[in-house]
Amino acid sequence: MRKLTVLLMAGMACAAVFGDVPGSITTTSAETHKGNIRWSTRDKAYVVTKGNIELEVKEADVDALDIDKPAGFDAAADQVQKGQGAAAIPALQKIANDYQHLYWDKVAGRYLAEAYIAAGKAEDALKTCQGIISGEPTAAYKGELAPAYWNALLALNKTSALEAALSKAAKSGDRFSSGAALILRGDIILKAGNESNDAAKKALTDGYLRVVYLYNDAGVAARLQPEALYKAAHCFEKLGQSGRADSMRTTLKKSYASSPWAAK
Repeated sequence: MRKLTVLLMAGMACAAVFGDVPGSITTTSAETHKGNIRWSTRDKAYVVTKGNIELEVKEADVDALDIDKPAGFDAAADQVQKGQGAAAIPALQKIANDYQHLYWDKVAGRYLAEAYIAAGKAEDALKTCQGIISGEPTAAYKGELAPAYWNALLALNKTSALEAALSKAAKSGDRFSSGAALILRGDIILKAGNESNDAAKKALTDGYLRVVYLYNDAGVAARLQPEALYKAAHCFEKLGQSGRADSMRTTLKKSYASSPWAAK
């Protein structure tokens, strides 16, 4: 850690701060600080409140950020997954606003964008994502928000911006975003080819099956495989390969029974 500033709470003034929520920060020097955390856009730093002392940790010195889950998040996310996203929009908007730069803004933003897309409001979905990305550019190609941002771009046919984001995800994204990018590659191929047999074959080989067979590690399997299995089954069905389609569905329902994709 290059610098850790300790400040007395009295007299400290922070402009454009967000959060003040429970959590912990682990620094690059392996120190962990627990307390109420907020983000200062002016200082590009997190402030951890512990009793009467505030610790300022610069963003570059953060190794891990662990923020407690916001109240009401699970219920709102569940509504989106069940196709009741309109009812969840106010709660998700509040979380995305209150937790700016505190992890849950991106997760809530993802579900908020999905709710907007399902309601046919792709422009609102894109604005939601861009609002978060403007303060945290890596969210365009890494982490929870990225796939929702890509789907908004796809819905609005913003192909150049989409290709740039997917290329960045392949080169610099985390494992989740690189796998999600492969799934979206399949979606793009199917859409461009009007779901022809040739498009279905290419979507399988260049997208869905890569996730099915290469992304089965514990960190990402449950987050990526259900969608990949479902869409692979759809492609095999279109190709008349019902046996392979059934195999994909069996794996989906056996391994990820609680996933919304298994209930489709």
